[in-house]
Amino acid sequence: MRIIPAIDIIDGKCVRLTKGDYNQQKTYNENPLEVAKMFEDFGIKYLHVVDLDGAKAKQIINYKALETLATKTNLNIDFGGGIKYLQDVETAFSAGAKQITVGSIAVQKPELMLEWLNQYAAEKIILGADCKNRKIATNGWLESSELDVLSFIQEYEKNGAKYSIVTDIDKDGMLAGPSFELYEEVLSQSKISLIASGGITTIEDVIKLKEMGCEGAIIGKAIYEGTIKLKELSELC
Repeated sequence: MRIIPAIDIIDGKCVRLTKGDYNQQKTYNENPLEVAKMFEDFGIKYLHVVDLDGAKAKQIINYKALETLATKTNLNIDFGGGIKYLQDVETAFSAGAKQITVGSIAVQKPELMLEWLNQYAAEKIILGADCKNRKIATNGWLESSELDVLSFIQEYEKNGAKYSIVTDIDKDGMLAGPSFELYEEVLSQSKISLIASGGITTIEDVIKLKEMGCEGAIIGKAIYEGTIKLKELSELC
């Protein structure tokens, strides 16, 4: 299982939100590169970067920060936030992203998402499945839809999607454990490579996700608040 620390960026700074609420924002470091290098020093190879300004603005904002992270480290970066048009896709890949995460467009313009899956290959495009009460949310979690998360994933899997980041918004940033039941359902009813995100709190959570068969685990606040130590993650890598 891939261990994937998260860096969320607002105004070029490394921050975390609670339940995706922009009004519940905490800055952990004003220099995301320092954080990324710390991850790398512990032998971690992957990084999840979210442009929260971009998600809100509906266009990539912090591409320079992505470029810095990609050129100054050897981390394999997946990038999301504000990817709405082909130009955004090209910007993210040009700035050094190895994969991109597409959520809102997959809901609002599925034909565009399918074009990108075909054009760039399924290995490079991650389906973002962020949900609240099982319903898919979009645009930095500021808007909701009526799409059920499992049906959403199954439909894209049939159309070639290989990876999906599944986030239970109510769990995100709460340090109260991830949505194991939801992940078990997705794993049992699809063949998607599931990347768990949201609520991961302890190293035991990470181990359980690995044993369940998750392809990856995105870990954010637990690292920044110290409930999971980088040394523990290093030993798992």
